[in-house]
Amino acid sequence: MHFQQLAYFVAVAEARHFTRAAEEVHVSQPSLSQQIKALENELGAELFSRARGNIALTDAGEALLPLARRILADADTARHEVQELVQLRRGRIRLGATPSVCTGLLPEVLRAFHNAHPGIQLLIEEGGSHDLVRQLARGALDLALLVLPLPAASPALTTVELLHEDLVVVSSASRPAPGRQGSLCVADLENEPLVMFRHGYDLRELTVAACRAEGFEPSFTVEGGEMDAVLGFVRAGLGIAVVPHMVAVRVGQGLRTTPLAPPGLRRTIALAHRSDVEPPRAARELQRMLLGAGPPAVPPAAGGQGPAGG
Repeated sequence: MHFQQLAYFVAVAEARHFTRAAEEVHVSQPSLSQQIKALENELGAELFSRARGNIALTDAGEALLPLARRILADADTARHEVQELVQLRRGRIRLGATPSVCTGLLPEVLRAFHNAHPGIQLLIEEGGSHDLVRQLARGALDLALLVLPLPAASPALTTVELLHEDLVVVSSASRPAPGRQGSLCVADLENEPLVMFRHGYDLRELTVAACRAEGFEPSFTVEGGEMDAVLGFVRAGLGIAVVPHMVAVRVGQGLRTTPLAPPGLRRTIALAHRSDVEPPRAARELQRMLLGAGPPAVPPAAGGQGPAGG
C-alpha cells in the first residue's frame, strides 16, 4: 500500500468520478484506475461499485476513507515538520477556533507570533467546537481552541484549560436597558426577545440549555446569524443576545453590555490537539504563547455608548 494509491482513492471517493479524479491529481485516467485496482488487490476487497457508470463506495471503501484521509494528513504534517528549520523560519500552523475566540483572543497573540516568526504561515479555521473536534480527528488541524466540555464522542484529545470567561447580555443602546438595576438573571430572558446564533455555535447551545434549565424555551426574533450579524441585529434593536465578555468589550458604538447576576453563565476555553500526534514545532511555539497570554485586555468604554461593565 502506497501513499499515492491512498491519495488516488480519496480523490475518486470525493469526486465519485474516475476521470475528474485523475484530472485533480494530474495523472492519466488509466494510470489512476490501475493504481486503484492494485490497492484493491492489496486489500483483498473492492473499494468502489461501478454500476452503470455510477461510482459509489463499497462497505470496504467507506471503512477505508476516514483512515486514508488521516494517514495522508499525518504524512503531510510529517513532511512539513521535517521541512521546518530549527530557527522556525519556515512552516505552517493550522489552528481552529470558535468565532468569538477569533474575535477576542487571537488577534493580539497572532500579531505577536507573526512578529517573532514572520516565515510561519498561519491558517485559521473558524467553527463550532463539534466541527473543530472532527477536524482535529481527521488530522486537518494542528491545534484548536474549543469550548469545554467536549462532545461525549470526542476522539482522544489532549486539552489544557486556557481561560474561564463570563457571558454577558448585549442590547441596543437606543432601547431601554433589559432587566432591573443593571443586571439580569437567566430567568429574566424568558421575557426578552433574543437574537440567536446559527446551529453549530457553542453559544447557542449554552444559552438554550440555560433557559431550559430555568423551565422555559427562549423566544427568538432573529435566528441563524454569525457573530457580526448577531451584533448588528442587536444594535438595530431586534432583540438582545448572550455573548462572551471578550466579544462584548469590543462591540463599539450603539451597544450596551449588561452582566448576568450570580451565578450567571460561564464558559471554559481550552487548547486541544490529538493525543496520538505531537503538534509540529511551530504549533508548539504558538501553543506556548497562547498558554502564556491570559485573558485578552479590556479596552475602555467609549463615552457611555459602548459596552459598560460585564
